Amino acid sequence: MRIALALLAGWFSLAVQAAPPIQASLDRSLWPEQLDSPALFDVASRAEILSFAQVLQESELLDEPALAARLKLRQVNLTVIRAVRARMWQRLWQNYQQAQRSCEQDASFCYPVESMAELRTQAATFNADVGEFYTAWIEPSRQFHVRYLDEQLRKAALFPQTSSEIERLSSRERNGDELNDRMFLLTFVGGPGAEGSSTDSLTDYLRRQKLGGTFFVLGNRLQQRRDAAASSLGELYAGQCVGIQGWEYRSHAQWQDWQDSLRRSQARVQADLPEQYVPLFRPPYGQRRADGEAFMASQGLQVSLWDIDALDDTALTAEQSAQRVVTLMLLWRKGVIQLHDNQPKAQQAVQWLLHNTGQSGIGWEDCQAYVHQDGPPASH
Repeated sequence: MRIALALLAGWFSLAVQAAPPIQASLDRSLWPEQLDSPALFDVASRAEILSFAQVLQESELLDEPALAARLKLRQVNLTVIRAVRARMWQRLWQNYQQAQRSCEQDASFCYPVESMAELRTQAATFNADVGEFYTAWIEPSRQFHVRYLDEQLRKAALFPQTSSEIERLSSRERNGDELNDRMFLLTFVGGPGAEGSSTDSLTDYLRRQKLGGTFFVLGNRLQQRRDAAASSLGELYAGQCVGIQGWEYRSHAQWQDWQDSLRRSQARVQADLPEQYVPLFRPPYGQRRADGEAFMASQGLQVSLWDIDALDDTALTAEQSAQRVVTLMLLWRKGVIQLHDNQPKAQQAVQWLLHNTGQSGIGWEDCQAYVHQDGPPASH
């Protein structure tokens, strides 16, 4: 009986982990201006910050049963949810201050906000006075942010029993907080594919754009590619950075052989791609062990999380994934973007992304430089 109950509990745990994310995307054509200058990027950024702040504030009015019902969970970890909300407010306040710097060039969505309390007050009445020019954007933006916030709060509600990218487990973990304003890092997971796959066309495209992304590879797929392909792995990843995702794409939180998974994949990448290797581990599903820090340090590895998920492995089209990414770039103003190089949609999404942000004043973080940046602050 106990075994049966344990198996049943495990099944429910997996069912929670495997629940598909709410696929939030926002049609950027509803925003009436192109992001073709740094000032116009800031206008759109201020608007998305205020739109998200409004739904974040509204979510704080829900009691625990109402929040659990909204997130479709039987119970929620309110302590983590409150910590995540507090961190979001801090980022929103910092980002709004950054976005206000161009108000002399374009005063749209520039309000006299001198504190986080004033940001909250402004957000509460935001939709009332945005003006006719932005009317078509208001409600779709609101709906996007409601769905996106639910994605994030659901992960917070399950943390740390189900770990994810929503929070760091130690100060050594990286999640993009250490980047400068307007700086973004492209990362790709789930590869490599077989020779001639989307991995090949994507790395070639990035080289032609003079961009370097971080590819988190699976040891078994790298081994298969190495054994079967005529071209070298060095050619495939020339100009890119290569971290590890473990030997197989499975949760490293419950896997008994998780240490061996990291050792094997790390040795494989170091042997095959010594120039491209970076000592970063991207945990599949964001799941990793809370007691794994000492082992990670002994291997010289750091966990590398992400904070902008393209969801290009869902039913979203490539353009919808890219539009989601742009909206979150405007909201968070810096971060680590995750795409899947084993999905043909990834390259299409990156192409759309580059085309629609080319004049916006953002920058793409060098993948080698990211490894050597100071990590995020210990308190979070």
